[in-house]
Amino acid sequence: MTRTTERRGASEAGSVEVRRAAIVAAVRQRGFVTIEALAGQFGVTVQTIRRDLNELSAEGRLERYRGGGGLPSSIENIDYADRRVTLLSEKTRIGRLAASRIPSHCSVFINIGTTPEAVARELTRHDDLSIITNNLNVARALAETTEFRIMVAGGTVRNRDGAVLGQLTCDTLSQFRVDVAVIGISGIDADGALLDYDYEEVRATQTILAHARKTYLVADHTKFGRRPMVQVGRLEQIDTLFTDRAPPPAIVALMERHGVALAVADQEGDP
Repeated sequence: MTRTTERRGASEAGSVEVRRAAIVAAVRQRGFVTIEALAGQFGVTVQTIRRDLNELSAEGRLERYRGGGGLPSSIENIDYADRRVTLLSEKTRIGRLAASRIPSHCSVFINIGTTPEAVARELTRHDDLSIITNNLNVARALAETTEFRIMVAGGTVRNRDGAVLGQLTCDTLSQFRVDVAVIGISGIDADGALLDYDYEEVRATQTILAHARKTYLVADHTKFGRRPMVQVGRLEQIDTLFTDRAPPPAIVALMERHGVALAVADQEGDP
């Protein structure tokens, strides 16, 4: 590679980072900016902006919503369809690692969320599991591919994502004492608070936490520092955190203080 080529490559990389920093600034100023508006502002294609937004979202610098980018919200989560394809490979690796720590011949709670669904997909090679869930996506997927005993909590179905919620859900979940709970949440604050957006969803997860012998939290790296407004519980209630990158130092220190194990999935899905 010639020095001219090296300089050109460095210049292009620098211009990309300058543009992405300007995108973050625009989002902070306006709250939400469409892909088309950003493409016009920076004189690039919509495909380029989509790549920028995906990278910025993966880095946790903004949230990638359908049609644009915005600030992380404390009151509203990203659309479920978007979450299912965002960080898919990272969630798959987390799911594979968490599933590897769940033995056959045991009972498992699985709650709402795209990362808990990733764990469920990796359980299909296990034997003789009893699954209790308030996630219709988990129940459907495992019913189609396994001979597991699958129990779905009663309650009201939330149409947008297949969650089953309400008092009846909590009453059903509270009847079980389960070996392992697999839970996902929307945010982990620096002080160890586990946070989510929907009060009814939080109540179901709290019931699961109270009735599991061991709890696995599955969360990709973008959850660190996000601050939804409803508290599920605290990090010290968790036995193992499964994620795809090392958490911030403050969270690592908190985990060490409370004896919470950390399992980080690398590119091959191993710790």
